[in-house]
Amino acid sequence: MKKGESRAPSQRQLKVGEELRHALAWIFERGEIRDPGLKGVSVTVTEVRISPDLRNATAFVMPLGGGDATGDVIAGLNRAAPFVRRQVGKTVKLKRLPSINFVADGSFDEAGHIETLLKDPLVARDLGPRDE
Repeated sequence: MKKGESRAPSQRQLKVGEELRHALAWIFERGEIRDPGLKGVSVTVTEVRISPDLRNATAFVMPLGGGDATGDVIAGLNRAAPFVRRQVGKTVKLKRLPSINFVADGSFDEAGHIETLLKDPLVARDLGPRDE
């Protein structure tokens, strides 16, 4: 494998990432985070990716029901990250807990953009049945 190429995540990374996602979802569901940027916002965790050494985790989040996850929500979550990490440590048993960084999940916006492109009449014409 060449330098700069990424590998698929290992089974261990996937398992730890999924455990962290469940733990984060449980913390958000209980509403334990008291931050002004998160007031009145329900947050959903769509994915957690963890580094190969299991020291860093990136949690992809978005407000429940869609909406803008940038600005106050992401800033509030990253301010609360040390507290969230301690809460995760109470449920997920790992030798070393990863540091958690929260990022807005743009996959739903990207999927909506692709759907809009596919509905464009010029693109739909090219995707339609061909006359032989």
